[in-house]
Amino acid sequence: MTLDDRWQSVAVLGAGGKMGSGISFLLAREMTLQKLNPENAGRTYRLYLIDVNPEALEGLQQYLKKQAGKFAQKQSDRLREIYRKRGSELSEDALITQFTRDLMGLLRPTTRLEDAADAHMVFEAIIENIEIKARVFQQLREQCPETTVFFSNTSSIPIKLLNQKAGLEGRLIGFHFYNPPAVQKLVEIIIPEPVRPELPELAYALGRRLGKKLIPSNDVAGFIGNGHFMRDGLHAMQEVQRLQGEFHFVQAVYIMNRVSQDFLIRPMGIFQLIDYVGLDVFQSILNIMNPYFPEEQLHSGLIDELVARGIRGGQYPDGRQKDGFLKYEDGKPGAIYNPETGKYLAFAEGNWKSEADARLGALPRTWAPWKALLKDPDRDSRLSQYFQQLKQMNTLGAQLALRYLRRSKEIGEKLVADGVAQSAEDVNGVLMHGFYHLYGPINHFV
Repeated sequence: MTLDDRWQSVAVLGAGGKMGSGISFLLAREMTLQKLNPENAGRTYRLYLIDVNPEALEGLQQYLKKQAGKFAQKQSDRLREIYRKRGSELSEDALITQFTRDLMGLLRPTTRLEDAADAHMVFEAIIENIEIKARVFQQLREQCPETTVFFSNTSSIPIKLLNQKAGLEGRLIGFHFYNPPAVQKLVEIIIPEPVRPELPELAYALGRRLGKKLIPSNDVAGFIGNGHFMRDGLHAMQEVQRLQGEFHFVQAVYIMNRVSQDFLIRPMGIFQLIDYVGLDVFQSILNIMNPYFPEEQLHSGLIDELVARGIRGGQYPDGRQKDGFLKYEDGKPGAIYNPETGKYLAFAEGNWKSEADARLGALPRTWAPWKALLKDPDRDSRLSQYFQQLKQMNTLGAQLALRYLRRSKEIGEKLVADGVAQSAEDVNGVLMHGFYHLYGPINHFV
């Protein structure tokens, strides 16, 4: 069965969730374009949106309707030509309405897993739990025909393990979208052993059809992205512990968050990033990875303590950031959680923040913020000059930043040495395309 044939019946599990909704839109968009192709006249297309939460499915349909309209507006010239070939001359408003109607007509929202029985491709984006995922795949194996293939959006669980537990006999591939899937270009592709011989080629063709940047990762817990991110986050937490000899906890968190954002010129600080992902998600990924790396002790007592206190981060359904290590006001950090008091300490409360900034010291004079460098054609040269100046400084900020850079590079190099990534370019590519870093961890700056 070709990829074009498989587009006719597709299912998404966990469709109402944060990742599932984005994956659903990408698939719905491509399936609608397939349906509108005159060569596919007479073919029926169905996208089964499966979620245990009926309210999530209602919200998903509103999201898809809104996204379809935005896509049609941006792609109006392309879509106008498609509809013209089908014999319809449409104004822009009519075009947006018609494309939205066509996309929504594909959808089959349901709470029944059994409705995936006739799907040619099934995308799984449910909770990151080995036993739950395996149990769902077992049910799908019993319901779906032998020709059905499966794609898991797991960010950390070895695909081989899921394949074995579910008895899928090589019909499963890791297809790790990055959040949000509708925007992020990166997909990590994880090909386990065994795998059906036609499935890798199908996965790459699928990724290209969705317009994604595809980077392969070997089937090792955490893969490339979380293999680096988990260790990167643990380094920051270890530095917080070390800094508490001189600073109180809130100051130490603030210092490492600022070092990782400003001094390393990243889009957000490490603790803000952990909040964005969710402390409970970070904890879950560590718990999945830790048994595979007993010599490293991939575990954080601090994360365990905060999650136990209900400090979880993540996002509300409308996309607003929930409080985690940091408290957010209009989407921006405004305070840091203090475990000693069980309350958030505001940036404007007292002089603790200004004291921490003074101890960090000034940034090099060639510094520019991440956003300014993002599309700068001379970015690499400016980064090189910046880090050369940073090396010549003896401030606390420079020392912490250089330690962070060295550790980040060590992590990246170990991912290559251990065979998780095929090359330094793949490690750098995941961090740059998936995390929006300006440079990869394996670089010449250190």
